[in-house]
Amino acid sequence: MPPTDLAAVLQFVRDAERLKNVLRSAHTSTGRRESTAEHTWRLCLLAMVLEQRLEGLDFARVLKLCIVHDLGEALNGDVPAVEQHSDPHKSQRERRDLVQLLAPLAPRQRDEFVALWDDYEHARTAEACAVKVLDKLETILQHNQGANPPEFDYLFNLDYGRKHTSAAPLFDELRALLDAETRERAIASGQLARDPRTH
Repeated sequence: MPPTDLAAVLQFVRDAERLKNVLRSAHTSTGRRESTAEHTWRLCLLAMVLEQRLEGLDFARVLKLCIVHDLGEALNGDVPAVEQHSDPHKSQRERRDLVQLLAPLAPRQRDEFVALWDDYEHARTAEACAVKVLDKLETILQHNQGANPPEFDYLFNLDYGRKHTSAAPLFDELRALLDAETRERAIASGQLARDPRTH
């Protein structure tokens, strides 16, 4: 790779650093808002620990999809999950921002990143479908683990991403565990009454 190409790579990675400063609506276990970069890191970690259960998938592609899926947020931030239904232009804006962020890279590399993002966005491959599920599950996991403000809506978790998370028995199992955690957090916060049959 010529030095000029290496300089372009460094520029892209420099620009992508902005993702570290993009805050999401979820809170960490210490109560501060998490960044999109932190979410992406833990999504990759979740995929890695489940690799043996993700049979038949191209795992290198799974990790690439994890890394690229929110990269477009580096320029104009994240739209919280609870607000996404009211933002019909989120996808187009994020794709446009991704293309802008990728500008320093060679065309072939830009095309690869955009193709990965498009695959994730439209869940065209088995790998993209799996990453979309894991993305929803990691979000719910963080919502349940976070030291959240008093007004945090735990009940939102019970419906969030459900159309994606029933794609395979593994995801059903994970969802059941997370839904149980969500109900406990909702009960503790007073948003949900405890079922007397569980005692």
